[in-house]
Amino acid sequence: MEVILLERVEKLGQMGEVVKVKDGYARNFLLPRKKALRATEANKAIFEKQRAQLEAQNLAKKAEAEKVAAKMQGLSVTLLRQAGDSGQLYGSVSARDIAEAVTEAGFTISRGQVSLTTPIKTVGVSSVTVVLHPEVSVEVKVNVARSEAEAEKQVAAESLLDEGVTVEAEAEGETETEAEKA
Repeated sequence: MEVILLERVEKLGQMGEVVKVKDGYARNFLLPRKKALRATEANKAIFEKQRAQLEAQNLAKKAEAEKVAAKMQGLSVTLLRQAGDSGQLYGSVSARDIAEAVTEAGFTISRGQVSLTTPIKTVGVSSVTVVLHPEVSVEVKVNVARSEAEAEKQVAAESLLDEGVTVEAEAEGETETEAEKA
């Protein structure tokens, strides 16, 4: 089935492109979510009339998403869960749990905006992508721990690792510049 995209769809195309997709993908995903229109002559004419308005709406939504992304940059949320001695969780942390934690932190997002390929099943710090707009996404650190004290230790260890990586990178950079001088 050929459809006209009404917004950018990852791995498919940009707004206004006519793309060929499988019937089920169009019927079950693109059309119900108003991400596309069937590519008939009538719909092509309607889209061309509304193109400027749709692009303006898209730019406004993107600008708003970029503002929110700037505020969310570096956000870290802590989730307390029961786990065994090996660090294996008795349950798992899903996109819904992360969305609730980010909402409690002051940013309203839905679980559909959390891009989580597999549920988090171990204690530790994980990086999760939150898609605010098809063209704007932000990384959120999710700290899964058994207690507040353990969460603080994990954050401290993570910051030390980040600093250690920076120091090593600077040391390598100095070595390269010294070699270039010689």
